Amino acid sequence: MRTLIEKGTIVNENSVSCGSIVIEDEHITEVTDIDIQPDASFDTIIDASGCYIIPGMIDSHVHFREPGLTEKADIDSESCAAAAGGVTSYFDMPNTVPQTTSVEALEEKFALASLKSHVNYSFFFGATNDNIALLDSLDPCRIPGIKLFMGSSTGNMLVDRREALERLFGSVNMPVMAHCEDTSIINCNMERMRVSEPMYPDVRLHPLIRSAEACYESTALAVGLARKYGTRLHVAHISTARELELFEPGGNITAEAVTGHLWFSDVDYAVLGSRIKVNPAIKTAADRDALRRALTDGRISTVATDHAPHLLVHKKGGCDKAASGMPMIQFSLPTMLELVDDGVITLGRMVELMCHAPARIFGVRDRGFLRQGYRADITIVRPRCPWMVTKDVIESRCGWSPMEGHTYNWRVERTICNGHTVFNNGMVDRNYIGMAIDFR
Repeated sequence: MRTLIEKGTIVNENSVSCGSIVIEDEHITEVTDIDIQPDASFDTIIDASGCYIIPGMIDSHVHFREPGLTEKADIDSESCAAAAGGVTSYFDMPNTVPQTTSVEALEEKFALASLKSHVNYSFFFGATNDNIALLDSLDPCRIPGIKLFMGSSTGNMLVDRREALERLFGSVNMPVMAHCEDTSIINCNMERMRVSEPMYPDVRLHPLIRSAEACYESTALAVGLARKYGTRLHVAHISTARELELFEPGGNITAEAVTGHLWFSDVDYAVLGSRIKVNPAIKTAADRDALRRALTDGRISTVATDHAPHLLVHKKGGCDKAASGMPMIQFSLPTMLELVDDGVITLGRMVELMCHAPARIFGVRDRGFLRQGYRADITIVRPRCPWMVTKDVIESRCGWSPMEGHTYNWRVERTICNGHTVFNNGMVDRNYIGMAIDFR
């Protein structure tokens, strides 16, 4: 199967130029600024006139809820949402039921994805206080790394013993992605809020309960341990300006921002309420603006979604009752493209944050770039094409989005995964199954 993508603007590796891409079966065979003339050797010709051609997004932080929580979402529904959002690869988190803290649970997820995932997939392995010795037996060529919850978490996935933390940071042979919030600070804040609101503190107090201090203290501990042991550390969903002081461009210690923290601020609780309740909490406009600035100076290395669907019935209530998490994977790329239009980042920097850097940091093999010999994971986006988020376009099983009613000016035109068009003209090819991701 030979495919030509022609007449589009290619954005790749700090270059923006008109050109053509040739795909043979699953791989890119040519990326050129030459206008290749179509001929009979091509089975498919894709006219990308007026569009930008970028590498398929790699979302390194999602919660697809399978197994065990499939009333909210599953691999089938959420990988459809990924495809519709221009995401061709994802790394799923371990807080499912059962938790991905055993080899058996990890293998079950791979088996499910091999039957149900419409884009490429891999899975983080979850650390606990008691499974550190197991981490050395994991194959670093199959998974992106270890997920470490250093703050209030589900079940037994909170790693809070100093001995266990020292052992993990000192021995692990692959990247560690850490969720950093100090549980003792959060609990103290909650008890203080209950004095005035004994039932369920209002959701607008969420950023004061899961506070900037709780984030900073936990992140500082993780960064200190990583420096001590030379660990490859990637801190998830940075949410405060102060945390950014702990990072600098380059090296083994990197930081992630997620689209929710880059788009919303605490003023949005008044309208959206618990729909934007996430952990760590969305904080002030000053924090959001600091995160946006850090996208360009190297302190933020990747942008992901922390896509975490819940049924709306589970999102009712205040700070300690409403579920934390929101679905964003389908709308992350259009959201970031709006930040491009607003002058927050350049299109090339966005591609670095959402495609190149995730591939580089986690050692993804042959994906994340438009290069000869790489897998043909490609997203085509069209500017100046207004559309509104309505319930009928939402692919996630949960059936809602915090972006409902918002009008975007960029549209994901086509998503190509391993040379196969998995999303086109608003439709997902539900018969296509993606591949397990290989790591170096």
